Amino acid sequence: MKANTVSLINSIVLISMGLWGYFESDSRPITALIPVIVGVILLLINSGVKKENKIAAHVAVLLTLLIIIGLVKPFLGTLGRGNIVGILRVSVMIITSLWAMIIFVQSFISARKSKS
Repeated sequence: MKANTVSLINSIVLISMGLWGYFESDSRPITALIPVIVGVILLLINSGVKKENKIAAHVAVLLTLLIIIGLVKPFLGTLGRGNIVGILRVSVMIITSLWAMIIFVQSFISARKSKS
């Protein structure tokens, strides 16, 4: 699968799961919108990733890495509360982000090999 396709899937998952988490919460913390914001940015730069623009691809990788790191604490929080739906929601975001990261790294390696 191409990096832009996986990044598009990841951005849609981040947006939808992030909005779900935000609206499901009674307190509606603004930090719950961080995955939504990252997903929107990934969605906006996806055409650059599709055109194999190096800057867009590197920004997408950086944002994907940051969201993976940023989702660790919410995941641990949902585990601590025993919120099964929350665990599932955050797990899906982490899994799609990890998948996107793996595909990005593979595409960078293949681009480097094809250059030499």
